[in-house]
Amino acid sequence: MRVALAQLNPLVGDLLGNAALIEAACIEADSYSADLLVTPELSLWGYPPKDLLLNEQYIKLQERILQSLCEIIATKVPKISILVGIAEGISDQRIPKLFNSIALINAETWRVVARKQLLPSYDVFDETRYFRAANSPGMIHFKKNGETWKIGITICEDLWVEEELQAQRISGPDPIKKLINEKINLLINLSASPFNTSKQQLRVDIANKASQRLNCPVIYLNQVGANDELIFDGASFVLKHPKGMVLQLPSYRESLEIWDTNHIQALKNEMDNNYMEDVLHALVLGVRDYAKKCGFKKALLGLSGGIDSALVAVVASAALGAENVTALLMPSPWSSQGSITDSKELAERLEISTKTIPITQLMECFDTSLKKSLGESPKGVTAENLQSRIRGTLLMAVANQNSQLLLSTGNKSELAVGYCTLYGDMNGGLAVIGDLYKTNVFELCHWLDNQSPENFRKNIGLHVKGDVIGKKILEKLPSAELRENQLDSDSLPAYSILDPILRGFIEERLTTKALITKGYDPELIKKISMLLKKGEFKRRQAPPVLKISPQAFGTGWRIPIAAS
Repeated sequence: MRVALAQLNPLVGDLLGNAALIEAACIEADSYSADLLVTPELSLWGYPPKDLLLNEQYIKLQERILQSLCEIIATKVPKISILVGIAEGISDQRIPKLFNSIALINAETWRVVARKQLLPSYDVFDETRYFRAANSPGMIHFKKNGETWKIGITICEDLWVEEELQAQRISGPDPIKKLINEKINLLINLSASPFNTSKQQLRVDIANKASQRLNCPVIYLNQVGANDELIFDGASFVLKHPKGMVLQLPSYRESLEIWDTNHIQALKNEMDNNYMEDVLHALVLGVRDYAKKCGFKKALLGLSGGIDSALVAVVASAALGAENVTALLMPSPWSSQGSITDSKELAERLEISTKTIPITQLMECFDTSLKKSLGESPKGVTAENLQSRIRGTLLMAVANQNSQLLLSTGNKSELAVGYCTLYGDMNGGLAVIGDLYKTNVFELCHWLDNQSPENFRKNIGLHVKGDVIGKKILEKLPSAELRENQLDSDSLPAYSILDPILRGFIEERLTTKALITKGYDPELIKKISMLLKKGEFKRRQAPPVLKISPQAFGTGWRIPIAAS
């Protein structure tokens, strides 16, 4: 049997467009004499479709599309069958009114062959809002050359039941255990599993455990592309315990590969993960897809001469092409000469265009106007925030006028402690590095300049030889330059101290008591805890943050604003 793995990049809610992707994959798979084409979880919808699932018109459209796919197969590729991820309607009066299902489509008809049993409702997932859990495994009997293949089918989370490998698993049945007595010949897991920096090898380990338990090969097929804040890395594969990986699809791009079930020769390298490469690949894909799927061809960012905006400029130019990226320089009386020259030198290396709008006169106009109502000129934090808000207004105006996507340049450390200004530097349509702590930003930029291979740079679309960020930016002390000689360290502890504490609060969900027990200064822990709490109202109004860690700010972070 020849199985085609279609690692697709769907557009959420575009059922007709996604059906066209599946049709094209069918035709390509047929050209390789494939018998069965497999597509990702909810491949007809794109993942996650969220409240689009509540629109009955989409469900009715889905019915017509499924019938149309049958007719297309009958007319163009009659020998192939496909597994397609759908939202299956339920006719009773209870809610939720859907199953997360897989349909088997061929030239004659279509039918549901699997329903998801384990519905995640943690972190970014909210499937229990939309779907009902099934209670039995999916299985098909697929006939080929006089032989009948017993194929088990699971959907994403249904595979994640290995407690010794996972930090935790959701409550519910063990779909793999239910298939053991069926003595299946093949397990197919159709997924839409978002990227984070610790997940790729874990997927392989979990699939390998399922292969061991079932004594059969496992196909793991994942969605690729970015939808809003979520990035899907693909990285699909076929493996057989104990041989290991027998087929591996590329990460971060669409692909269709054929696996002949007679081929079980293991590959030499199962996974060769490089944290820096993975993060940059993910961010570039995140920006590229967000811009494309939201209808933007060009991007704008504020360039300050600091390391955060430098990294965002690098990612943007790699994602969209240098010719489609513009940087705005907005010097104030407190801006150092280096912030201007360093920005221009970076722009020249990246070959992105720049425009300069000094804000000194605008600051003076605001001071004059506000003095009448305040009784004095703005001072302290008020004056500092005005600078940021002037810049934010200029950026939004230019982006609006030129139909550009404005990219926010703040990092996770700043978002965590509220070291950012609403309607100022937080302005934008997408927070590119909002899930990277400041120390991560430095690490990534140092790696880019000193260790990143030339072929990697080309692969992500970055055509720069030699230094990318530049020594001047790498060695500069972090500063927003909001007053004379101002540094981040005036308000915050060193990032090397701050970031591990933030990881404790955010990723590990540790209490202040637990962090103090680890040896941190009690007063510092209490201060950071309070800053984290007070910054929640800002984060609620921030642009979407590209998620690359197990715990990002966004839909997976649900802390009340008004709380003790």
